[in-house]
Amino acid sequence: MNYDTAAVILGLTIRPFADDLAPAFHDINAEWIEAMFRLEATDREVLENPRTRISDPGGDILFVEAVGLGIVGTCALQKIGERQLELTKMGVLDSARGRKAGEFLLAATIRRAQELGADNLYLLTNAICAPAIHFYEKLGFEHDAATMRDFGARYQRCDVAMRYRGSSSSRGVSP
Repeated sequence: MNYDTAAVILGLTIRPFADDLAPAFHDINAEWIEAMFRLEATDREVLENPRTRISDPGGDILFVEAVGLGIVGTCALQKIGERQLELTKMGVLDSARGRKAGEFLLAATIRRAQELGADNLYLLTNAICAPAIHFYEKLGFEHDAATMRDFGARYQRCDVAMRYRGSSSSRGVSP
């Protein structure tokens, strides 16, 4: 089943960033970060200024909308260097868990990174987020020491770095 068919079956839609969605970007991410950690200065800067910190410099923010629930998740691609993107600020509301909204959103975000020409797509997280790490592995991310060395100091809470290598069944092919 492709993701367009899945969207119809699951009642999910991907929405692009618009300024009126900035509060949802902030609130969805602040919810999960504050539940597990504490908001760091770099979190606040990105969450309070998504257009200037993410979109305007060449990144993107996507949202997933569920029928009957509205916007339930978001994920950003922050441009770090030429053809290099960090997958960051991915969150799905508890009310949407079990609907495959996160998987649908992550697949769309990976496709968007490829459209933006990313040669390197990576993410930073913490080992306490074991279910999320397993989820990222399922969709083609692998633990990467070089990414940890090069970018891990960005957040105090970061102790895991992963790089997108493609789905396990078809490396390098879009989901």
